Amino acid sequence: MANLPLSVISVDGQPGEDVPLVHVWSECAGAGRANEALRADWQRQFTEAVDVLGFKYVRFHGLFHDDMFVYRESYGGGFGPNTPLEAPVHTFSYVDKVFDFILDSGTRPFVELGFMPSELATQTGTVFWWGAHCSPPKDMARWVELVTTTVEHWIGRYGLDEVRQWPFEVWNEPNLVPHFWTGTRTEYFELYKATVKALKGIDAGLRVGGPSSSVFVPDDRYKGEVEDRSKEHATAAAADVDALDWRPVWIEEFLTWCAERQVPVDFVSTHTYPTDYAFDSNGVGVPLSRYIDATRDDLTLLRKLIAESAYPDAEVHITEWSTSPSSRDRMHDTVFAAASITRSYLQCAALAESISYWTFTDVFEEGGAGLGPFHGGFGLVNEQGIHKPTFHAFRMLGHLGDRLLASMPHGAVTRDSRTSAVSAVFFNYPDDMGGKSIGSSDSYEATRHLREQGPNRRVRHSIAGLEPGTAFLVEVLDWEHGNVAEAWYQLGSPVNLSREATRHLGAVADALLRYTLTASDTGVLELDLDLPPWAVASVRQSD
Repeated sequence: MANLPLSVISVDGQPGEDVPLVHVWSECAGAGRANEALRADWQRQFTEAVDVLGFKYVRFHGLFHDDMFVYRESYGGGFGPNTPLEAPVHTFSYVDKVFDFILDSGTRPFVELGFMPSELATQTGTVFWWGAHCSPPKDMARWVELVTTTVEHWIGRYGLDEVRQWPFEVWNEPNLVPHFWTGTRTEYFELYKATVKALKGIDAGLRVGGPSSSVFVPDDRYKGEVEDRSKEHATAAAADVDALDWRPVWIEEFLTWCAERQVPVDFVSTHTYPTDYAFDSNGVGVPLSRYIDATRDDLTLLRKLIAESAYPDAEVHITEWSTSPSSRDRMHDTVFAAASITRSYLQCAALAESISYWTFTDVFEEGGAGLGPFHGGFGLVNEQGIHKPTFHAFRMLGHLGDRLLASMPHGAVTRDSRTSAVSAVFFNYPDDMGGKSIGSSDSYEATRHLREQGPNRRVRHSIAGLEPGTAFLVEVLDWEHGNVAEAWYQLGSPVNLSREATRHLGAVADALLRYTLTASDTGVLELDLDLPPWAVASVRQSD
C-alpha cells in the first residue's frame, strides 16, 4: 500500500486523530522466577512470545535466590562437608545462561533485584513452593557488594550502553509482610536507598525505581510501618467496595521519603490487580473484586500523584497486572479474560510506560506445578505451550499500529507510521455486566455462567482513504472459536493429556473464525461485524 499521509484516512467521516499509541501490553512480559528460564520449554515459549507478541523486556523474581547460586558463603560439598569460605564469593554461570538467552532473543531484562540469598537473610522463613527468602539482609554492606558485583559483571559482559537500557527495580511487593518482606516500611526504604546509591555509584545513567508495591487499597492498613489488619475490617464488611476511596500503597510515602533525602527515583513501579483481600473482625480473609474500569482509574490517580510529587518526570511501570493475582484462578484460561484485558489495555495505553502482564507462561511454580493443563495459571500459554484466548488477545493488540486514528468504547482503529497499514481491534464486553469485572473462580465450570451474558454487539464503521482493493483479514475469537478451555472441559477436564489430546486442543486453540474483506474501488472499507458476547476481533491488512 502506498504511504499515504495520516490525514487522508478518515473513520466514519472524521479525519484520523493521529496520536501516538504506545503498545504498553508488549513492553514487558512477566515470568515466575529466574531458574525457570533455564528450562527448554520456558525458552521455546518465550521465543514464540517475543516473535509473535513482540515483547521487549521480561521481568521475574528470584535473581538472587539460592537456586541461581550467585551468593556463596560456603563451598558446597555434596556428600562431603560444606566448607565455609573466608569471604563471600559471587558466581554468575546460571545467571549468564539466562541473560545471554534473553538478549540473544532480542529482548532485555527488566531487572528485579531480589530475593535475599539464604546465607545473607536475617530470617529463615520462606514463601512459595520454591522457598524464597524475603527478609532484610543481615549485613547491608554485603547486600551492596552483591548488587555492585552483579551489575559490574553485567557491564563487563554486555557493555555499559546495553546495561543502561535495563530498568532496575528494587525488590517485589515489600508491603506484603511477611510474605515478600519481613521488615518494616522504613527498612525497605533504607534498602532502596542503599541499592540506588550503589547503582548510581557505578554509573549515574543506570535507571532505578520502586517501591514495587502490591495493589491499591481503600483503607489505612499500610499507613504504618507494617500492615494493620484492624484497618481492613470496614473494607471487608463494605456493601459496595467500588464506592470506597482506593489509593496506591506506599507510593506517596515512598516519594516523600526519597525527596527528603534526595534519593533518585527514575521510575515508579507498582502492581494494579483489580482485586483485594481484606480481613474481617474475625480474622477471616474476604476476597474483593472491583469494577471493570478500576485499572484505568487507578492509573489516572497514580499519574496525578506523581505529577504533584518531587519526581514529576518519573516513568510509570506496572510490573505486574492481570485480572487477578491468583495462579489458580480459572478465569485466566477463558475467553472472558481475553475480552477483559483487551478492554483494559486499550483504555490504559496512554497512562503508563509499560503494563506487564503476569505472566506469559504457565511454567510457573510459586504454588508448585499446576494441577492439569488448564488450572487457572497466569500464562498466555499453558504448560504444554497451547495458546489460551488471552494469547490471541495479545496477538491482535500487537497487530495494531503505533498511531491511533479513532478510539471508541469498544475498540480502536490505528495505522502504522512506517508502513501505513491500517488495523483495528474490537471487543464485546457485554452490556449485561453493568460495569462489573469478570471476577475470579476456583473451577472452570463455575466460570461458564458468564457465557449467558449479552447481547451481541454490532460494530459498524466506515474507513476511507485506503488504496482501492486492499484486502483485510478479519479474525474473531469467541465462545465458538479458539475457546480451548471449553474444549478441554468437554473432553472431561483430564488432568493428564495424551499426545493426541494435546494436538487436538492445540488445533482448537488456534481455530479462530477468519475471513477477508476488501476496500472498495473508491478506497472505502465498510465494516459490519456482529460480535457475540466476549468476542475479540482483529481487522488488519492481509500479508
